[in-house]
Amino acid sequence: MIEYRIDRRSGVATYLQIVQQTKQALRLGLLEPGDKLPTAREVVAATAINPNTVLKAYRELEREGLAEGRRGLGTFVRGTLGRGSADSALRAELAAWTDRAHAGGLDKDDVTALFTSVVEERFEAHSKHGKRIKRTERTERTKGDDA
Repeated sequence: MIEYRIDRRSGVATYLQIVQQTKQALRLGLLEPGDKLPTAREVVAATAINPNTVLKAYRELEREGLAEGRRGLGTFVRGTLGRGSADSALRAELAAWTDRAHAGGLDKDDVTALFTSVVEERFEAHSKHGKRIKRTERTERTKGDDA
């Protein structure tokens, strides 16, 4: 079962932290359709947040089709976002890289900033490359139509 961790200094609304952590668990395969989410009472006991905040997060997950409330039974995972496994080779590589970064003197915030900047840079480069290819293909098709 997932255990939510609330960072009150993050600037991110508490209910969104619950939504984001649930989505992350879905992406990693830690939660699967049919799994039961913790009750609002369990989350409140573990995090000392307002029960309405938990219910708001669960309603958002329901709205997105990722969870389903069953009266008297609780809230269950309905959808998934995962394409990989929590035990994948990529995860192992990332864990090793994180260990090297930490051994090199980087703290958690440094690693997060570095990782985020590289991910944004690489995905932006990939999306630009994809658009360039599509534009080139369209240009070639247009030239072929003129012949």
